[in-house]
Amino acid sequence: MAKPLEVDDIWTQRILNSVNGLEYGTVQIVIHDGRIVQIERTERKRFEAEAGARDRDHTGVNRQQIRKNS
Repeated sequence: MAKPLEVDDIWTQRILNSVNGLEYGTVQIVIHDGRIVQIERTERKRFEAEAGARDRDHTGVNRQQIRKNS
């Protein structure tokens, strides 16, 4: 039978620190023999498409620049 998990104040604070400020991502808690041994935080950064990227075609050519030079 699995040992009951005991979470003390130190681990509680570590978990809260890992979650705080996380906008997109995951926090994994690794447990061995009924004890927390590791916390893994994977953070994702999401960026809005830049306005300049919308003006480029699939070849990377800036269509607005071509129109200005024509």
